[in-house]
Amino acid sequence: MSKKVFCHGCKYFFITHRIKRPWGCKKFGFISKILPSLEVSMTTGMECAYRIKSNFKNRGLK
Repeated sequence: MSKKVFCHGCKYFFITHRIKRPWGCKKFGFISKILPSLEVSMTTGMECAYRIKSNFKNRGLK
């Protein structure tokens, strides 16, 4: 069984702040009402291969 890919923490994932389509993917260039990784999985039958972990630094926390 394959591991599920989720968008949270991905470099290409963003929030649109639109009620009907709140999430988007910069790599594929679309916005969606469900998580982009699930949209890609349902459309292509494969899991997203472009997930790259974001490089968030510890912002002000010591």
